[in-house]
Amino acid sequence: MSPVALVTGASRGIGRATAIALAEKGFDVALGARTVHEGDGRDDARPGSAPLPGSLDATASAVEALGVRALPVRMDLHERESLTTGAATVLDDWGRIDVLVNNAVDTGPGSMTTVADTTLDDYQRKLEGNFLAQLVLIHAVLPHLLERGEGTIVDITSAAGITDPPAPVGEGGWGLAYAASKAAFHRVAAHLAVEFGPRGVLAFNVEPGMVMTEKMAINQRAMGLENRFPVAPPSVPAAVVAWLCSDPEAADHNGETFAAQKFAKERGLHPTWW
Repeated sequence: MSPVALVTGASRGIGRATAIALAEKGFDVALGARTVHEGDGRDDARPGSAPLPGSLDATASAVEALGVRALPVRMDLHERESLTTGAATVLDDWGRIDVLVNNAVDTGPGSMTTVADTTLDDYQRKLEGNFLAQLVLIHAVLPHLLERGEGTIVDITSAAGITDPPAPVGEGGWGLAYAASKAAFHRVAAHLAVEFGPRGVLAFNVEPGMVMTEKMAINQRAMGLENRFPVAPPSVPAAVVAWLCSDPEAADHNGETFAAQKFAKERGLHPTWW
């Protein structure tokens, strides 16, 4: 029986690339996201903007083309029941989850606003979407991993959560609400490794660096920041996630943070992009 991965935010960007990279390693992949059908994607921070490209339908087709199974499951970070129901659906339909990749991120207001312009509701929404929702999924999957005595959780974190902004918002920096929520999320993997590593659970952070996702390309054009910062394709952090989920050496690094672009270069995990 093939191993099973559940990847959130799988309709586009790093999540889509990760689903494909895991499929290439022989995983059946359950795909979680809000955008089920092409043309339905939206950028919550830019009301009225054109639909974002990408969908669960499209990612499922790409996964299945690699000869493994795909299971699209609608999930919304701000609908906790959709997360628990989604995880239960995967377990009911496929009987196992070997890997959970927490990649989905809140796209609403607050990611790129100054402290003065960020509301308390923005902070609450970011913490709900970028920290608490991931814990909901971990709580849903963890008992199964512990029962089986093995499993891997990969958290896609952000440099914004562990470094100071190099410039103000809109000039290369980021909003405090986003940074604070990702900082909280960044602490999860180490705790999981310490508490559950002896019972067979591996947990890692992957810090992707600047990645040219579909949304990033649109935002850079909107802010006039095209070609100002070095970027990697989503397949770079995806290659690191696939390595963590398939290489026995990964167990020696339980609880650690991987800078995806640096690690991919050092290990030759991805064709040259720099």
